Amino acid sequence: MLRFIAGRLIAMVLTMWAVSFVAFAIIQLPPGDYLTTYVATLSANGDRVDPAAIEALRRQYGFGEPYIVQYWKWITGIVTRGDFGQSFEWKAPVTTLIWGRLGNSILLEGLAVIVMWLVALPIGIYAAVRKYSLGDYLATIGGFIGLAIPNFFFALILMYLAYIWFGTTMGGLFSPEFENARWSLPRLWDFLSHAWAPVLVLATAGTAELIRILRANLLDELKKPYVTTARAKGLPEWKVVLKYPVRLALNPLVSTIGWLLPALVSGSVIVSVVLNLPTAGPMLLRSLTTQDMYLAGAIILLLSVLTVIGTVISDILLAFIDPRIRYGSK
Repeated sequence: MLRFIAGRLIAMVLTMWAVSFVAFAIIQLPPGDYLTTYVATLSANGDRVDPAAIEALRRQYGFGEPYIVQYWKWITGIVTRGDFGQSFEWKAPVTTLIWGRLGNSILLEGLAVIVMWLVALPIGIYAAVRKYSLGDYLATIGGFIGLAIPNFFFALILMYLAYIWFGTTMGGLFSPEFENARWSLPRLWDFLSHAWAPVLVLATAGTAELIRILRANLLDELKKPYVTTARAKGLPEWKVVLKYPVRLALNPLVSTIGWLLPALVSGSVIVSVVLNLPTAGPMLLRSLTTQDMYLAGAIILLLSVLTVIGTVISDILLAFIDPRIRYGSK
């Protein structure tokens, strides 16, 4: 088991290095750079542009250097000093800008994953055990609706209903008095009272998909001979279902963590813009628009690392659940 975990950790480190290289390459793909966008904005506003000043800024920020040189300076700063660079637009270190918003993103996405599992497990088991019942049909219809409605559209529907029914506007994660306060029990409660809407929006599609996956896997397991043998031995029905087929049906469900986190991260960007949430999504969108490469690269890198860590966690959980995986890796 230790060898299995060590192998996964080594693969994670190599993957994170490859992700950092690709993340830095992605923000270099659009033509021009931050100064190009900056000059275009000044010209559109009718301001005078001094070519000498722009050229001095270009040398200062190192825009004329080759891609490999820029990447090497960026990645060595991250590894040796934890320095993600300087944001051109905000004129501030990237680390001071992203940690608070990234923490909010991780909290929201973590809560969404917990809600997905808490809701999907009992509904998926019930839908499989009570196949073709009214509850199964309702779960199926709800699952298809959850998969069909985009997250941002669901957020717009919630905002409209909240305004029509309750006369309130949804948005943000904190009340004004708690926005810049230190974490405490009152601030945590205020966060939870605001976070239910984005968590519900983010968890809807994932919950629907997990229900369908668990139902399909469990239906396959319930038809196998070991289930018939367990019933013939007189085991209670709840024990027959929970101890054997559910455990095996969880294998594909656990493996979904690897792609569930990327889906949450990509979906949360648009949802955060719609609901005006202080997460990494709106800042990432703004940095990509202005070609603020160090800020955009840091956010893409950290969100990608979160995805890689989620994949490693799913691999380790699968090894604990299914002995065939950890023994087969030797």
